[in-house]
Amino acid sequence: MADRETLPLPLEVRARLAELELELSEGDITQKGYEKKRSKLIGAYLPQPTGVEQSMPQERRTPVTPSSSRYHRRRSSGSRDERYRSDVHTEAVQAALAKHKERKMAVPMPSKRRSLVVQTSMDAYTPPDTSSGSEEEGSVQGDSQGTPTSSQGSINMEHWISRAIHGSTTSSTTSSSSTQSGGSGAANRLADVMAQTHIENHSAPPDVTTYTTEHSIQVERPTGSTSRAAPKYGNAELMETGDGVPVSSRVSAKIQQLVNTLKRPKRPPLREFFVDDFEELLEVQQPDPNQPKPEGAQMLPMRGEQLGVVTNWPPSLEAALQRWGTISPKAPCLTTMDTNGKPLYILTYGKLWTRSMKVAYNILHKLGTKQEPMVRPGDRVALVFPNNDPAAFMVAFYGCLLAEVVPVPIEVPLTRKDAGSQQIGFLLGSCGVTVALTSDACHKGLPKSPTGEIPQFKGWPKLLWFVTESKHLSKPPRDWFPHIKDANNDTAYIEYKTCKDGSVLGVTVTRIALLTHCQALTQACGYTEAETIVNVLDFKKDVGLWHGILTSVMNMMHVISIPYSLMKVNPLSWIQKVCQYKAKVACVKSRDMHWALVAHRDQRDVNLSSLRMLIVADGSNPWSISSCDAFLNVFQSKGLRPEVICPCASSPEALTVAIRRPTDDSNQPPGRGVLSMQGLSHGVIRVDSEEKLSVLTVQDVGTVMPGALMCVVKPDGVPQLCRTDEIGELCVCSIATGTSYYGLSGMTKNTFEVFPMTSTGAPISEYPFTRTGLLGFVGPGGLAFIAGKMDGLMVVSGRRHNADDIVATALAVEPMKFVYRGRIAVFSITVLHDERIVIVAEQRPDSTEEDSFQWMSRVLQAIDSIHQVGVYCLALVPANTLPKTPLGGIHLSETKQLFLEGSLHPCNVLMCPHTCVTNLPKPRQKQPEIGPASVMVGNLVSGKRIAQASGRDLGQIEDNDQARKFLFLSEVLQWRAQTTPDHVLFTLLNSRGTIASSLTCLQLHKRAEKIAAMLAERGHLQDGDHVALVYPPGIDLIAAFYGCLYAGCVPITVRPPHPQNIATTLPTVKMIVEVSRSACIMTTQGICKLLRSREASAAVDVRTWPPVLDTDDLPKKRPPQLYKPSNPDTLAYLDFSVSTTGMLAGVKMSHTATSAFCRSIKLQCELYPSREVAICLDPYCGLGFVLWCLCSVYSGHQSILIPPSELETNPALWLLAVSQYKVRDTFCSYSVMELCTKGLGLQTESLKSRGLDLSRVRTCVVVAEERPRIALTQSFSKLFKDLGLHPRAVSTSFGCRVNLAICLQGTSGPDPTTVYVDMRALRHDRVRLVERGSPHSLPLMESGKILPGVRIIIANPETKGPLGDSHLGEIWVHSGHNASGYFTIYGDESLQSDHFNSRLSFGDTQTIWARTGYLGFLRRTELTDASGERHDALYVVGALDEAMELRGMRYHPIDIETSVIRTHKSITECAVFTWTNLLVVVVELDGSEQEALDLVPLVTNVVLEEHYLIVGVVVVVDIGVIPINSRGEKQRMHLRDGFLADQLDPIYVAYNM
Repeated sequence: MADRETLPLPLEVRARLAELELELSEGDITQKGYEKKRSKLIGAYLPQPTGVEQSMPQERRTPVTPSSSRYHRRRSSGSRDERYRSDVHTEAVQAALAKHKERKMAVPMPSKRRSLVVQTSMDAYTPPDTSSGSEEEGSVQGDSQGTPTSSQGSINMEHWISRAIHGSTTSSTTSSSSTQSGGSGAANRLADVMAQTHIENHSAPPDVTTYTTEHSIQVERPTGSTSRAAPKYGNAELMETGDGVPVSSRVSAKIQQLVNTLKRPKRPPLREFFVDDFEELLEVQQPDPNQPKPEGAQMLPMRGEQLGVVTNWPPSLEAALQRWGTISPKAPCLTTMDTNGKPLYILTYGKLWTRSMKVAYNILHKLGTKQEPMVRPGDRVALVFPNNDPAAFMVAFYGCLLAEVVPVPIEVPLTRKDAGSQQIGFLLGSCGVTVALTSDACHKGLPKSPTGEIPQFKGWPKLLWFVTESKHLSKPPRDWFPHIKDANNDTAYIEYKTCKDGSVLGVTVTRIALLTHCQALTQACGYTEAETIVNVLDFKKDVGLWHGILTSVMNMMHVISIPYSLMKVNPLSWIQKVCQYKAKVACVKSRDMHWALVAHRDQRDVNLSSLRMLIVADGSNPWSISSCDAFLNVFQSKGLRPEVICPCASSPEALTVAIRRPTDDSNQPPGRGVLSMQGLSHGVIRVDSEEKLSVLTVQDVGTVMPGALMCVVKPDGVPQLCRTDEIGELCVCSIATGTSYYGLSGMTKNTFEVFPMTSTGAPISEYPFTRTGLLGFVGPGGLAFIAGKMDGLMVVSGRRHNADDIVATALAVEPMKFVYRGRIAVFSITVLHDERIVIVAEQRPDSTEEDSFQWMSRVLQAIDSIHQVGVYCLALVPANTLPKTPLGGIHLSETKQLFLEGSLHPCNVLMCPHTCVTNLPKPRQKQPEIGPASVMVGNLVSGKRIAQASGRDLGQIEDNDQARKFLFLSEVLQWRAQTTPDHVLFTLLNSRGTIASSLTCLQLHKRAEKIAAMLAERGHLQDGDHVALVYPPGIDLIAAFYGCLYAGCVPITVRPPHPQNIATTLPTVKMIVEVSRSACIMTTQGICKLLRSREASAAVDVRTWPPVLDTDDLPKKRPPQLYKPSNPDTLAYLDFSVSTTGMLAGVKMSHTATSAFCRSIKLQCELYPSREVAICLDPYCGLGFVLWCLCSVYSGHQSILIPPSELETNPALWLLAVSQYKVRDTFCSYSVMELCTKGLGLQTESLKSRGLDLSRVRTCVVVAEERPRIALTQSFSKLFKDLGLHPRAVSTSFGCRVNLAICLQGTSGPDPTTVYVDMRALRHDRVRLVERGSPHSLPLMESGKILPGVRIIIANPETKGPLGDSHLGEIWVHSGHNASGYFTIYGDESLQSDHFNSRLSFGDTQTIWARTGYLGFLRRTELTDASGERHDALYVVGALDEAMELRGMRYHPIDIETSVIRTHKSITECAVFTWTNLLVVVVELDGSEQEALDLVPLVTNVVLEEHYLIVGVVVVVDIGVIPINSRGEKQRMHLRDGFLADQLDPIYVAYNM
């Protein structure tokens, strides 16, 4: 508070303070650093605080001069900032937020891992103390706003009073001391100014420090909340949501909260029917019949005054330069300033003339050779000059004009990868630029390679850098003279323009246009010879170039050029120069006026009475009006006349479009319009809006330029004239405009050769018009008004919004504490056929997670209220990380690019797809009344066949199958042991690829006998007892299995616990042992010890294990006799497996089914004793177990067994074995295939040199219980094609619990086919084939050939009716090797009874079918199978249990996951599940935690775009968190349980609104 005293601070201290503040507002230093340095600077000058001040009554306050710290938070970097300030608007935003507060909703805050939370400095949390000045802030502020604004008439008293009350009752929300002291000072200062000047009718100056919001929002939080330290993110800690409502941080609570928030209906009710035409599926926004429509008459084109030809106007600009350079060589042309504001250099007209000639001569004659000059007249050259060296630029520019070469001024490239610099390079390349002119200092400052030459910038052509300083140039010979001719249609210069998408175009300006433009400006601005003009603008392009470099020379004016770097140090510099030089004209942007406002108290002797014209270059930005008003308010007392302020509108294409003339008639006030935002969004001008909340105040930018014709046309479609009350794009017909985009004829035609038409279709003029890119209208008196730019236009569901307006609203939500004012970007991205608004802002380092989140939710509410549009995504990034333009603003297109590629690295993200995506397809309504019979009849009528198919009939196959005469596998083994005792059946390989052990028929028989004896002796087991076999993959497992059969026991194979992970794997073993009612466990010695170890007892109760038999030392004797089952339908073994949904299910396999199974595989794969088959599978369940243990015994072939775990140490083991043993048939799992693809991807050459050859492989079958992973099989085939693998060899099989193998690609028969189906149709259970590569197509591969003896039908899972070919339904199977039922001890068979014996509700109702629980479809192909019939292919789409029903449609998780994995390189794995109808997407991040938040918008976008679904929650986790079972399938239900129980330790959880 003390620094309120009047203190004379020395000048250098003030300059340093100003610099500090700038650094702070630019985000170059932190708040803490700023305060430290500041107190050090002014410490010596501060008296001790007295504390009396606080109680002084308001009225008697004496005017005080605050030190420059008063306005500290105000000035900000870049070009996008205080243009947006407007009190009326701020007030509107407050009122809107107050409305929202009444229906307060708790919005769940995202959860962050602690390492991601920005560590907040405690300094930001000092509790408010009595001297913080917050008490009177509210009321003072009220005073400053008390003057009625011209737009409102009188201020809304009620609101004002309520604000004053809030201000005086609550202490302020944040108390970092700087913000506090900020407010009242400025408010006081403005109050003083008003007291002195008695200005009545001008809108209040922008309140330049705090934001009124603080007081009206106050009630929202408990007063004490400030002193709370940063939230902890523990599991059970209570947290507050955006609105300060405590919630438990438990995920389930947050999701409940999210669901409650989303229950509020936002979108229109949906119609009740479902249309089966996918093009029509997306909801098309129906125009609102009540929306405002233009009603005015058709506008008339406005003609500017005649361009008067003054007799002594020069015939060209070069002629003017020659005239002044020779007749008044001593006249000053340009004065440049150093960073202290001292004149650095004065360029006279004489020097400009001689030096330009020198440059011209050197360009034409000293580059290249005499015969081959590098630059000829008409060629383009780049001008690369820094912003603080206008003199060198001017000399080079006129040098080019004199040499008749075309200058292309561009920014100085600072690094190899500047934002947007690549596009500038493309422009230079397309203009054929080979030479760049630059200054000495600039040349030295360019980045250099170690050898000293300038590197080629990314995307740039190869350039010769040429320094234009006089000392480096040779003098032109006496007889050389530039050829000066009258202005003609040759190109004079090219100005670059950055488009909305970031591409850079070159606008060509001809010599005649250049001259005419200078003449028009001279006439409009009333320029006379030798006037002095102060220029703060960039002199390389736009208004700064036209006034400060071109028109000034035509009129022999003196330009005082103020560099940006000086403005940063001393924002008042331009005003001081106007006083010092008694300048008549100044060219500024609203930013410069604003900075001067903030700093003006330091100056006593400001006098602006010499100014006759203050040109506001960005007057076309509607938000510049507040800067103009405030500036006038403050400086009117310093001699500034109101009519001096002259906003102008310009564009690169049309040059100056309109400019307000400096009239002396001050009775005629400038034009104003208060327009309804609602109307504007429909492109209509409505002066009043009912609620006065959402309005845009615009000022006129004067009238049309002399000699020009202006009209307003509809922004899109045919250029038809607008009505008088309609907003459109301004078009200008004049000689003084650009003529083309260099080298782009098509775009040129659309922009520079436009023929506006009347409503009847007649062109209004025979001359072409140029589109200006500005949106606006022509008001009464021919005044032009601009409401926005085409580039900032965002069309969201048919309504237009301007990016600048959205920025203004966001900034009116007390931003000072959370974001940097000037560092905010608004753009739209297209998602699901509509534009969606994205806001990105830089967050202050001292704002907490909660503050920022709260600010974000308020911004959303404010924009929703004022613009009636939802924001799709609001992201905050760390300070100083957004890409900058050369003058410090934000590079919009680059920001958008980073956002879309996921490399913006935000620190906070809030997505609101639920509120703003309203064009989703209608939810599907299922028709319950159609019965299965009518479906079938419908199918028959439409010619669709019922979907059914079968493998070969087992009964008709004649083969000399000896094993067929035995009913039991145990008998087959005994027969083989007698007839071919030494035939090797099994060979087990170790990780080095050598044989670890092998078994012949006789050895296996003998081992099995011993095990049977042991079971009888030690285990005392009866017939039919269950035995758990807990073995690693190998030969012991096989022997133990046959031992059980010999003893009459029922074996159950169980995967052993993993020694490194006992805690999670042992409970599963225990569960299977218990559920299967095993009477004993057989295992090896090692595992035996493991089961009883200390670690084991921590995981399970080891005392309750059944007896454990260790088979490593077997008894020598054989059992008295081998058991022979009486009935082939008794149990042979139990097959237990955990499904992907986390269910443990055991199925019963009878002896009949087992033998039928083996025979079916034998026939399909043509297996004989002479064959060798390589098997790399886990032998614990399903087809893997059958192939590992049973098939060899039945068919007699040799099985080469490769345990998949051995591949972890030697990934090439399996393929090397296949090659070494010359195997023709091999079986593997997806995990094995993936391991080979990832692990051997780079080793194919070295494997080839080791002699790996896969050319003999006929079939390589992936054993799976899921939809074929086509991407994996294809990449595997591609990768090993070089090693001889035939692409058609790779195929898949399909099995499930009710039937362990339904399909298996055999040796004969057609190759597996792939079809492409429409994913949108699939969601409706329809199959629609499309071409490969068409949008929404999904490739599906046939799951192998149907096995002999298997019949399949596709049935409707709900009605159980048969389905036609084109429908997706459940696969039902009828076969001799179906399992005979679930083995359960809980007795809930009734639930699953229909899995094994279902009947169709219609059609063939006699056959007993088993339901697989998988959705799929059949398709009759053109191919023929072995029997000559047409081949029916089965396509598996996914498990019924896993399918998610959302919006009435059926989604398969894998499809959504595939889309998500594709969206960003850092996403390695993804799993989705639903919870309370919300879609939850979990992604594994392979990258730094900083990338986590980039994924949220990308994931949301891709799921919307490709699946028409809104993601409810995005969870980013570490690699390996998504659980995967032994078959390589994701266990989504485990993941869901872990998520809801807060066990995932996610990096980030985003709750989409």
